Amino acid sequence: MPNSIKTFRDPLLSLYQSAVSDVAKQIDERARATAGGRASLQRSMTSMLPEMAARIAEREFNQATGQVSVSAAQGPAPRELSKAEIAQVCVDWALRYMKAAAFGDGNAVDQLRNEFRAGTCDPAWLSTLEAYRSYFGNDGRRKPVPYVRAASVGPKTIEIKADARVALMGDWGTGATPAIDVLKSISQDNPDIVVHLGDIYYSGTPAECQANFFEPINVILRKQKPVPVYSLSGNHDMYCGGTGFYDLISRLNDAPFTQPASFFCLRSADEKWQLLAMDTGLHDDNPMTVAGALTYVEEDELDWHCDRIREFSGRTILLSHHQLFSAYSPIGPIAADGRRSALNPRLLTAFEQMMAVKEIPAWFWGHEHTLSIYQPFAGLARGRCLGNGAVPVSVIDEIYKPLADLVDTPVIAEPARLGTTGGVYNHGYALLAFKGAECRVDYVQMTNKGREVICSESFS
Repeated sequence: MPNSIKTFRDPLLSLYQSAVSDVAKQIDERARATAGGRASLQRSMTSMLPEMAARIAEREFNQATGQVSVSAAQGPAPRELSKAEIAQVCVDWALRYMKAAAFGDGNAVDQLRNEFRAGTCDPAWLSTLEAYRSYFGNDGRRKPVPYVRAASVGPKTIEIKADARVALMGDWGTGATPAIDVLKSISQDNPDIVVHLGDIYYSGTPAECQANFFEPINVILRKQKPVPVYSLSGNHDMYCGGTGFYDLISRLNDAPFTQPASFFCLRSADEKWQLLAMDTGLHDDNPMTVAGALTYVEEDELDWHCDRIREFSGRTILLSHHQLFSAYSPIGPIAADGRRSALNPRLLTAFEQMMAVKEIPAWFWGHEHTLSIYQPFAGLARGRCLGNGAVPVSVIDEIYKPLADLVDTPVIAEPARLGTTGGVYNHGYALLAFKGAECRVDYVQMTNKGREVICSESFS
């Protein structure tokens, strides 16, 4: 996957980007095999096609949000076009095919097949896109996610050692150089447990889960010892129906460290701390609808979390992919007066139910590709965003500029801000160290000089 990965909170566009990347790898692998393994002097499809697809996806996303006008669709590739021009036509064709599949338009799919056969696109395009149709049902809707219900999990918790060191990384699953650098640094910190806060890009297909998550974990993190690793459900993990995610978590760890579901509880042997991980990715299908933007936790799962808090004498830290609140990213619709809430009201309700059982000192989440260490807000003493695991964010995006239309704006702690390297914000993670009743957290960023602790905090 290219280091310039650009993603969009949209299942169709993410699946489209996954498919294009898949095609690029197939074409390059075949070219290398034909050349006897010799590297090509020409630019590879793996570097060319994903960039083209990202530009098209951005155009489509902006169009859907009313930011740009519609571009005319291109037809089949004439034979006289250059290699790059043919590639551009093919990535345009692929999006039209994915749209037809997503809407269950069989006539359009047949027409696009005929158009493909009249052009000069590599055969891998059609065969791959045909395979990606399996991620949609007969009516074009995404297939149901194999979500595991709370009743199937029961009261199961996973015991971790007392005084454990736990690394948290969010939005990490790109497989690109920044992700590898972060994982190498985590490995050098010698954690007892690693938890990923969700999102394997572009859409969590089985191939992406294998290449962007499972293989780096085994090759880098587990080179010296078998470190247990857990992953939450992010929205991108669910865009292919969760097929890659659920297979991944079933084989990440051997018993007794097996992850039972998309939600779980890691509990210290001395009964001082537990990490309670929630599934907020299940209901984030598309931000173009209110229901998709305001994700939530299933009722029976919420009851399960409350039970784990109720039965436990120690302290509970919450983990999720999505944020309870944000000063920098829109959550929910704009009200009639033109203002917007910084809070997700559905997650706030869940949080208040858990707080009614026992006080919760901290909640770590991802989703936004930044580090935000908030001052107390909405009854939460420590809201922490750790979404800067691997996805590049340009300094042009001004990630620390609050939204102007918020009714009440959360405030971050100073000077807990990411630095920048080469025009993008630094990537990083958090390292939690438990010692008796105390938890210390180091917030780490990767710079051109290596690992750097931005700031630290302790709480009990």
